[in-house]
Amino acid sequence: MVEKLVEKTAPAVQLSGAGATKGERTRARILDVAYDSIVHKGFAATSIDELVEAAGITKSGFFYHFKDKNDLARQLLERFLAEDNEILDTLEQRARALADDPLQSFLIFLNLYAEMMDEMPDLHPGCLVATITYQEQMFDSAVREMNAESVIALRLRFANWLLEIAARHPPRYPVDLHAMADNVTVIVEGAIILSKALNDRGLMGRHTRLFRDHVKLVFGA
Repeated sequence: MVEKLVEKTAPAVQLSGAGATKGERTRARILDVAYDSIVHKGFAATSIDELVEAAGITKSGFFYHFKDKNDLARQLLERFLAEDNEILDTLEQRARALADDPLQSFLIFLNLYAEMMDEMPDLHPGCLVATITYQEQMFDSAVREMNAESVIALRLRFANWLLEIAARHPPRYPVDLHAMADNVTVIVEGAIILSKALNDRGLMGRHTRLFRDHVKLVFGA
């Protein structure tokens, strides 16, 4: 879904700092280069030789950290999901600290998320989950399964929050809360595509706020 948006929360930044070992910094550098290449031109078009040259290491150095390209993809996805979850956890904790009511805290969360999108210096480079989904034939079953599980985990994260809201604020009309939870991912992934197609930095924030208005209408905020 969101990656490298709030870099101060990202584990990769910590591993590339002064406290990291040389091996940790090298691994983080390879993952950074791989992420940029894969989301911009795809997994198949990203070669190990290219990554080795861009990271300034030897090929044996690459294979010290990764067994093969699928191992690289797995570790890259693990890091991506950890960063993404840390961002979402941070925003949720901030939102819930500001309001006890689950509806109000969810609306605050969506507003914080939209503000984060607004503050991005550049267009979102792309989503690794979407990239793996579009090119799933290029990845092994372990990577594909991890990718699918990450989407389900996002659904459950937001569905549980919406169920909490519905228990206190019954919806004004029948609504599938799990489908509504999926809407968050649908909006973010779709907004990434539209923002790049239209070269519109503000699109992701606008559509997140539009979903926020929808939530208010459903639950009578």
